[in-house]
Amino acid sequence: MEIAIQSQQRCQVVDITENVQRACKKWGGTGLVQVYSPSTTCGVAVNEKFDPAVRNDILAWLEKAVPHKGAYSHEEGNADAHIKSLVTGNQTCLPVRAGKLLLGRWQGIFFLDFDGPRSRTLWVTFVASSE
Repeated sequence: MEIAIQSQQRCQVVDITENVQRACKKWGGTGLVQVYSPSTTCGVAVNEKFDPAVRNDILAWLEKAVPHKGAYSHEEGNADAHIKSLVTGNQTCLPVRAGKLLLGRWQGIFFLDFDGPRSRTLWVTFVASSE
């Protein structure tokens, strides 16, 4: 399955929890779901969903740690996006039971674009459990 995303800003955190939950429900199985970004300038992460300020704090910390305008050898102007993707990771794997995504009370799944705005695609795959 695929999830299409259109980021609106250069650096943006997009809540994709409901998109992934719909994919899990459509699958209907028990096992694991992997959400993967085939881009080297994006990330996928599980973090707090309740307070949107956390997303702003994450982006602010990443920008401070890896500034957009740094002394980079990569000349395309997006070297920071590649590094931020390494920091956050480009995939996550989560448990699913009978088509229901299993997350903690405050958790959500987020797509992080560090080189937008762009149209992006996430790949969602499932591994069935023998339970």
